[in-house]
Amino acid sequence: MIRDTSAQDQTISQRSRPQWRRWLWPAVATVVVLAGIGFVAKGWLGGSRSFDGARLRIATVGRGDLVRDIAADGRVIAANSPVLYAISAGTVTLKVVAGDVVKKGQELAVIDSPELRSKLAQEQATLAGLEAEAGRAALDATLARATASKVTDQAAIDRQAAARDLERYQRGYDGGAVPQVNLAKAQDDLKKAEITLQHARSDAALQSRGADLDARNKRLLADRQQAVVAEVQRQVDALTLRAPFDGQVGQVQATQHTQVAANAPILGVVDLSRFEIEIKVPESFARDLAIGMPAQLTSGSGQPFPGEISAVSPEVVNGEVVARIRFSDKQPEGLRQSQRMSARILLDTRKDVIKVERGPFVEQSGGRYAWVVNGSTASRRPVQFGVSSLGEVEIVSGLQPGEKVVVSGTDLFGDAERVSIN
Repeated sequence: MIRDTSAQDQTISQRSRPQWRRWLWPAVATVVVLAGIGFVAKGWLGGSRSFDGARLRIATVGRGDLVRDIAADGRVIAANSPVLYAISAGTVTLKVVAGDVVKKGQELAVIDSPELRSKLAQEQATLAGLEAEAGRAALDATLARATASKVTDQAAIDRQAAARDLERYQRGYDGGAVPQVNLAKAQDDLKKAEITLQHARSDAALQSRGADLDARNKRLLADRQQAVVAEVQRQVDALTLRAPFDGQVGQVQATQHTQVAANAPILGVVDLSRFEIEIKVPESFARDLAIGMPAQLTSGSGQPFPGEISAVSPEVVNGEVVARIRFSDKQPEGLRQSQRMSARILLDTRKDVIKVERGPFVEQSGGRYAWVVNGSTASRRPVQFGVSSLGEVEIVSGLQPGEKVVVSGTDLFGDAERVSIN
């Protein structure tokens, strides 16, 4: 007989199961669902829209010194680098090539202009004719004065002779030897001689003035022609292009023994003794720049050199303003055209101000609002900004140190007053 396990079996009494245990797990599931719904509802109540925090840049408001400066990369340019032009059309003969070192007054190129040289010869011939006319007018004036003086002297002698005749007739009349009619005739002759002398003197003065005016007009015409000849001579002399200073020949824009038009560029000369740094400054900082403002220039070796702003362009191109910085002390050796250098311009320093990292939110809100982060939400708050530098902006009101602000990515928020950040 095979034994089974019936001897080991025990009878268990049947007891009723409590009611609350049957509802335990459904209740737990219900609580979890309600918690999820509450979390989602909290997100909905906390912001009208939800955004990914990875797409935003958040900065903390702090307190400290705000240094307003401008840092920019510039290039070395010659402060004096004129381009020489052809004053007239002609055939150009180059005396130098690009890169040659030249001295002041050295011939660089010669332009052969037969038209201009012919014009000079014509003007010189005209000047010679006018000079001859002016000399002839001066001689005529001298002759006219001499003739008038001769007539005046003759009238004076006639008056003197008439006076002596009157005196003789007066003595004869007083002695009874001369009739009264002869005395009267002598008196009339004296008056006639006096009138003739008066008119002679007046005519002499008028003739002298007329001759002087004619000679002066001829001289003025000759002087005018002399100025024309001098100008044409200057143009002929300008056909020979000379170095305006000690320097180096830059770009040569004309070809040897070719015909060039009037006012065509021939070549450039670079002054190697004076260099400046050209930088481009954002438009927002252009109003703060002023001529004479100190700057610091740094070369590739890292050595700083003092400088100052020498010029600021009044024109804005692509949101930037071109400025020039000159070396206030001795410029470094070995500088080359178009070499790169870094420039730093210190505008001013604000002590102990509330500041935050500068970002696109300053321009996007028109400088009136900032998005303040509180936990997982960001709300828009009115603020007032002060001065700004390249990396920071001053907070005048609306924010306190320690608060967090969305500095980049606020363009996604639109007009919402509050948003959620995941």
